[in-house]
Amino acid sequence: MDSGILNVMATSKPCVYVVELKRTVLKNKKFLEKNPGIKKGKPCVYVGRTGLDPEERFKRHMSGIQSGRGYVKKFGKRLRPDLVPNNMKHFKTTEQAMSAEKELADQLRARGFPVWQN
Repeated sequence: MDSGILNVMATSKPCVYVVELKRTVLKNKKFLEKNPGIKKGKPCVYVGRTGLDPEERFKRHMSGIQSGRGYVKKFGKRLRPDLVPNNMKHFKTTEQAMSAEKELADQLRARGFPVWQN
């Protein structure tokens, strides 16, 4: 790893982030199964957590590095920091971020957003 990436990793705290996905993700059967209550007009999103700066994490998704199941690499459009409440932006522990990731995914899904969350 280059020292720039190590530096980002060393200085960032765990956080939750949201990525807007292309509507073509709605053709994915597994995505649709997780989202039975989609409201028209709501953007499709991915909710994740990271110890990196969300911009850096998004770049990694898009380049195929740490791309998980590939939803962001294949369907990612842009980060949506406006969908992350202030109280979910930084955490002391990874466990807190994991809990907040699921909580935010559930909250967005309840509001009619089609959501993917691992």
